[in-house]
Amino acid sequence: MLVYLRLLSESFSFAMNALRNNKLRTLLSLLGVTIGIFSIIAVLAAVDSLDKKIKKDLSSLDKNTIYLFKHSFGPSQVPKWKREQFPEVKYTEYEYLKSALPEAQEMGYQLFVKNEIIKYDTKSVSSINVVPVSHEFIDIQGLEFAEGRFYNEAEANSGAAVAVIGDELANSLFENVDPIGKQVRLYGQRFTVIGVLKKQGAGMFGDSNDTSVFIPVNFLRRMYGDNNNSMTPVIIIKPQKGIDMEAFKAEITQKLRSFRGVKTGEIDNFFINVLSGFTDMLDGIISSMRFGGIFIGFFSFLVGGFGVANIMFVSVKERTNLIGIQKSLGAKNRFILFQFLFEAVILCSLGGIIGLFIVWMLAILLTNVLDFEFILSFWNILIGSGLSIIVGVLSGILPAISASKLDPVEAIRSGM
Repeated sequence: MLVYLRLLSESFSFAMNALRNNKLRTLLSLLGVTIGIFSIIAVLAAVDSLDKKIKKDLSSLDKNTIYLFKHSFGPSQVPKWKREQFPEVKYTEYEYLKSALPEAQEMGYQLFVKNEIIKYDTKSVSSINVVPVSHEFIDIQGLEFAEGRFYNEAEANSGAAVAVIGDELANSLFENVDPIGKQVRLYGQRFTVIGVLKKQGAGMFGDSNDTSVFIPVNFLRRMYGDNNNSMTPVIIIKPQKGIDMEAFKAEITQKLRSFRGVKTGEIDNFFINVLSGFTDMLDGIISSMRFGGIFIGFFSFLVGGFGVANIMFVSVKERTNLIGIQKSLGAKNRFILFQFLFEAVILCSLGGIIGLFIVWMLAILLTNVLDFEFILSFWNILIGSGLSIIVGVLSGILPAISASKLDPVEAIRSGM
């Protein structure tokens, strides 16, 4: 056992000396491996960060939450021209389904509208996300408050001019002033601020509650009616826990078809979008991004591996005379093999460490600059380290074998 430990120790020492004595060649070889590791691990880190952000943003929502409206979250077999003829969901349909579906734990009505400008005194913030919703939205979305409250059922049904604003809006408009009870201008009307949400951070699609303002949906319905083309209504349904989703979806379909008078044999003129289907679609997209990134990064990694292999063959050629002398003095084949194999593995490992360090520094920089948390997980570090060692073994094994099989006499003669 001690003999093998000494063999490994001496082989390692020879490898380190060889790398120190050829600094330029070592640097160029390191560069290829570093770029390869950086390419793969940077892609994995970016995709993992995006995946974590999406799951965090959706964590407050039940995956069985249903979005009922005229559009589909995913691909549809219904032609586009036919989908465009589908009617919008109505507030009366929301009221009907709310009374007709006892299996629904919560049900809300929301309008998707374009961004607006909000003002307070002489200050204004543009391109804010306006969210006109019914009062149930707080229980569906799980909103958290820094101060104040959400509007109640009476305020929502009457369309009261009250508003709940995000953290960033509160800081931009009011700075050190308490926003509760203050009036802001939106849609040319005055709204009383009754609540401020906790800071959320950037959303998965660039949106965020931090730059959103929530108002009663009936306020806009009273202003613009239910047939405004600039607004897209949606009914949000949160089913009870443990419910049979397929049976529940079938019941929604039957109830809404009956309410709309859709005849037997005609297709549904609405879509029941379950959030779990949306998250599954996102998971598929992320998996494709991860695979595509690894596939592209693999080629740069492959180039680095070939570069190391080429350098190792050159190293064997340059040290042929030394190999012959070592073998003539009694060095075993495995000593020569480990000597060159260690050199390749150490070279690739150093390149991998440098590549991982660059990814780590870049992750810190982007996290601070973009307000988006880039993570370099333990598994990504493990993958990068493992790949470095594997490439080192693969790129160094053939040169090491060729070196170990050299005839000592011929090696000394060819080196003279």
